[in-house]
Amino acid sequence: MMPSTAWHAGRGAIQTSAILLGAACLWQLAVKGLKIPDFLLPAPSAILWAFVQEPGFYLVNAAHTLGTTILGFAGALVIGVLLAVLIVTSRLFGQIILTLLASFHSIPKVALAPLFVIWLGMGSRPQIAIAIMISLFTVVLDTVVGLKSVDPEIINMARSKRASGLRILTKIRIPHALPNLFGALKAATTFALIGAIVGEFVAGDSGLGYVILISQGNFDTTRAFVAIVLLAIIGTILFGLLTLVEHILIPWHVSIRAFTPSQ
Repeated sequence: MMPSTAWHAGRGAIQTSAILLGAACLWQLAVKGLKIPDFLLPAPSAILWAFVQEPGFYLVNAAHTLGTTILGFAGALVIGVLLAVLIVTSRLFGQIILTLLASFHSIPKVALAPLFVIWLGMGSRPQIAIAIMISLFTVVLDTVVGLKSVDPEIINMARSKRASGLRILTKIRIPHALPNLFGALKAATTFALIGAIVGEFVAGDSGLGYVILISQGNFDTTRAFVAIVLLAIIGTILFGLLTLVEHILIPWHVSIRAFTPSQ
């Protein structure tokens, strides 16, 4: 890791921690100052105490949700990039795929979730499928934009040098599309996490979504908030990891250089 990347990652982690700590303090003061009962809005101290009482229970369920999210995210990444390449390289198939994806994306995913349970059964498979389904459109669309935004003169020059279509794709189009792809992936992590929770609501017997669902039935607001805070932590960590990878792979891009200190 380059020194500037490490410096940026460390500074980002410190800033994020400071912001979250400040928000937690304000939350604690507001709840105590306004005397809001725990069943309406528990204080951060109550949420922390609930977690300390059953750390194993929450961490096991968080691990399940994290695993589903990562698998859904990975599936959306692989399928999305392959579809984007097909769209760019084949005008006919590209138009068909984009039309089908746009139509499919307009359908409320919660309405489709029970069908995935019927098709795939209970357990992790429908949850992963839902996470992929919710994340896929963003990955495809942003990757297509990146692949198509290469200067035509660069493509023509490569063709004049008798570069093959595969070489143009791997050496010119894909590197040029990386900034767009990372933007899509940052959004896709959130969508994959949402998909995992939707899947756990519909077909789960474990995971943080399942914890929230059970807590709602028992009117246990504090336990539900523990799961929500853990979801926020997972989402923040995944976003931060993608940002770190982005700084490592494309330090040359203007969006990175603008926030990197000069040497």
